[in-house]
Amino acid sequence: MALAPYCPRAVINAHHHIWDLANDLPWLKEERIPFRYGDYSAICRDYTPADYRKDTVGWPVIASVYVEAEWNRVLAAEEPHWVARIAAEHSLPSAVVAWCVFASGEADALLASHAAIPIVRGVRHKPAAAASPGQASRGLPGSMDDPAWRRGYALMGRHGFSYDLQTPWWHLDAAAELAHDFPCTQLIINHAGLPAARSVEGLAGWRKALETAAAQPNIAIKISGIGSSGQPWTIEANGAVIRDVISIFGVDRCMFASNFPVECLVGSFNTIFSGFLAATADRTAAERDSLFHDNAARFYRFWEAV
Repeated sequence: MALAPYCPRAVINAHHHIWDLANDLPWLKEERIPFRYGDYSAICRDYTPADYRKDTVGWPVIASVYVEAEWNRVLAAEEPHWVARIAAEHSLPSAVVAWCVFASGEADALLASHAAIPIVRGVRHKPAAAASPGQASRGLPGSMDDPAWRRGYALMGRHGFSYDLQTPWWHLDAAAELAHDFPCTQLIINHAGLPAARSVEGLAGWRKALETAAAQPNIAIKISGIGSSGQPWTIEANGAVIRDVISIFGVDRCMFASNFPVECLVGSFNTIFSGFLAATADRTAAERDSLFHDNAARFYRFWEAV
């Protein structure tokens, strides 16, 4: 029997950014970094709440999660304060994922500073990573195996923070061990584990890595950032990736997210979220509510009903 037509009753966008180039964001100003989508000059401009609302028009986005935007790291304590002021003025974002390098001697003080801001829910840090699966090695300084890094990570428990992990899939074995060793800390994989290589071999390795991570009950995942360099975002290119993530992690541990404005390099918000709808056409309304709204509310701990 065919499922009834579905439109999300509400959307919580679990991953996006806003920025003002008056702030210190070197990668958007004087620097250019290696980037998985290649030339990103189109997003090297202010991206305001008004821009975000324009991009999301037509979708019932009622809340959103701001994820740190790689400010000058010496200003890490200032970034969430700036976002909180924007939120107070514009009623978005609704929650913040700030930044901290866990191996730093300043981690304790920085986490305490973040915890004083009510809308901060967690931290993102990109641990040391290899450029390819063949180069991956365990135990490197700054990695998830590094004892100094883990000592800083352990401090998050006192604040009830979750951890947004952005790392290539070939490091998800280390993420699984991290989650196992810190079972009270919610770990959230960003951008579906970065399945950039769409070869048969690459996707097989990515799926195996997701299965390793999904074995830990305190790991969730965001389905976002799955575009391909130089290619427009299409359901033909990305539908199987979306369905694989949901199959491996289960509906209750997946969240849809835009990664805007970065993702506008490959597709519009409407294109991407319509793709999420198309990829889940065989799911029930309750399951799709979880993916578009309910899981993000739970994992990012929205205290008020949204």
